[in-house]
Amino acid sequence: MLDCAIIGGGPAGLTAGLYATRGGLQNVTMFEMGMPGGQITQSSEIENYPGFFEHDKTGMDFMDTWQKQCFHFGLKHEMKKVERVAKKGEYFTIYLEGGEEVEAKTAIVCTGSTPKRAGFKGEDEFFGKGVSTCATCDGFFYKNKPVTVLGGGDTALEEAFYLSNICSDVYVVHRRDEFRAAPPTLDRVMRKKNIHLITNSVIEEAVGDAMGLTGVKIKNNDGTITHMENTGLFVFVGHNVNNNVLKDEKGEFICKMNDWGQVIVDLSMKTSVSGLFAAGDMRIEAPKQVVSAAGDGSIAALQVISYIQEQQ
Repeated sequence: MLDCAIIGGGPAGLTAGLYATRGGLQNVTMFEMGMPGGQITQSSEIENYPGFFEHDKTGMDFMDTWQKQCFHFGLKHEMKKVERVAKKGEYFTIYLEGGEEVEAKTAIVCTGSTPKRAGFKGEDEFFGKGVSTCATCDGFFYKNKPVTVLGGGDTALEEAFYLSNICSDVYVVHRRDEFRAAPPTLDRVMRKKNIHLITNSVIEEAVGDAMGLTGVKIKNNDGTITHMENTGLFVFVGHNVNNNVLKDEKGEFICKMNDWGQVIVDLSMKTSVSGLFAAGDMRIEAPKQVVSAAGDGSIAALQVISYIQEQQ
């Protein structure tokens, strides 16, 4: 019987494991198919995590120390895929691939979310080399330079506004002539002089060389293609929440979710199911930042410790 099963090995999962084991729990296992670390391991440089400011260190280097620290205090790592989580009576059953089952007193799910790809040519080739899905993470690299933003919803325009305070010009490309963003957000963007809206258009191709992105090709509805030279392209076309482990055998969610498939939690990371917690990018209103996910993980672990103590 595990004290706590942690599903997901990104910053939220690792931090949850660290706080749970240092807090006195003896049987804590993190289930993560690959090496722990999460999406941040794909980053070539980290600048916005407090206390970490080494330009020659990658996201992989950054997370490597997290793993060593967490495992030092007794966190166990199982490279096994979790199919689903279910609460049976007082405890949870963790169903693993291949039919194996593990029982746990509590569960912390932090399987994250995955940014959707737009599907244009060169998107995968230059991802992390000029193509980004996080303005807060990468905007500073393009200080006083022009960038392009793809998308027409609230996130795209909010991130465009954020970038406009850093970059010289922000070109927002949207496939329709009207934006889906809330009117106040759109109004704020339209009043910003260095934000330029390019409607009825799509990104045809991201182009570049061995050093990274050098420009984008924008295709208009009339078929004409405009080549724009810049080194930053930010894609905001939504996220896929990795929430399948929270579905039962009938495909129904076992806890309350919002319309976008994000887990509804309170400030303590508690879900609607007693003993079940969610942390990181899969929860509602997640900032999708490493420092925030780590904070979520610590909160969830501390709540797990309190929960188990109350049950004894």
